[in-house]
Amino acid sequence: YDHIVKFDSGNSSSSPMAFLHILFVGLIVLVSAAANINAAENSNGGNQVPAVFVFGDSLVDTGNNNYITTIAKSNFPPYGRDFPGKRPTGRFSNGRGVSDFIAEILGVKELLPPYLDPNLDLQQLLTGVCFASSGAGYDPRTSKLASAIPITSQLNMMKEYIRKMNATVGEARVNDITSRSAYMIFMGSNDVTNIYPVVKALYSEDSYTDLMINLATDFFQKLYAIGARRIGLLNLPPTGCAPALRVLTGGEERACSESLNRRIRMFNSKLSLAVDKMNQELPGAKFVLFDVYSPVLSLVQNPAPYGFEEVARGCCGTGNIETAGLCVLPGTCTDATKYLFWDSFHPTETASRILTYQALSPNLSKFF
Repeated sequence: YDHIVKFDSGNSSSSPMAFLHILFVGLIVLVSAAANINAAENSNGGNQVPAVFVFGDSLVDTGNNNYITTIAKSNFPPYGRDFPGKRPTGRFSNGRGVSDFIAEILGVKELLPPYLDPNLDLQQLLTGVCFASSGAGYDPRTSKLASAIPITSQLNMMKEYIRKMNATVGEARVNDITSRSAYMIFMGSNDVTNIYPVVKALYSEDSYTDLMINLATDFFQKLYAIGARRIGLLNLPPTGCAPALRVLTGGEERACSESLNRRIRMFNSKLSLAVDKMNQELPGAKFVLFDVYSPVLSLVQNPAPYGFEEVARGCCGTGNIETAGLCVLPGTCTDATKYLFWDSFHPTETASRILTYQALSPNLSKFF
């Protein structure tokens, strides 16, 4: 995969009753999701998607950045301390991440591997991979800033995947897999958080989110052009409530950044309109919008029913600004299940599971 890498070379214990309450809430989430999944399967003759392909940034990267030159890495402790085998994998989490739960919800597999892992076997490839890269965005300047794999290169990796699989199992089988698979995209937080403040002299919030939508729509249409039909778009979470943003802009009260969340809501609203338009204009397309913003905001504002005790600080380090390399500092929390955030930007495994199930289950049947 050397030529792929060159794409980005430039760059306090709970009471028994409390435990039972948490367990009950968790079961409600899982049962609700299962009901929607079963409905989806029944409407499609019991046929699940054969594979899952994920594109995006660190919220869904399962380790592609391990194989490129960038500081946006998490393949070292304490990352991965609660992952099977207690090993860091490149996921910005203490365990499994959003991509893994997407694949689980869709009934494909429990772990979604990164495409750049040179040790993938054929079955892993045929059931889907992750192309996401930590630090990436729709705006090419965003990916360049983080030396991440740009969205255009993530698409090229998908095209190469198709060529490789054609040569391995035949074009007919590959066409069947790619036409029935789920393509999930989760990206844009880095654009509105990291790049817009740099270029705001050139763009209003409205015009910049328009630019993001134009770039995103172009990518979605190119995915459609290579055979994707079930395309899931996860809208942006309220990143302004991430610990780092609270520290940097929230004042003494560590309030959420309303200005950032406003930009995010603006993008999310335009993304919803874009989904409706593409479904009308592209024959056979099933673009489905999954709401991440509302579940995350609910966890921030009402964490106790889910067992969370801390939502304004991350688990690793002091929980204020640590992410990536800064997470190696001492002081990581004892029980990550009580924390919404693992580091200052990314959710814990527990939070990722809850938000993914809550985001996907209401609209999953629209894929079928």
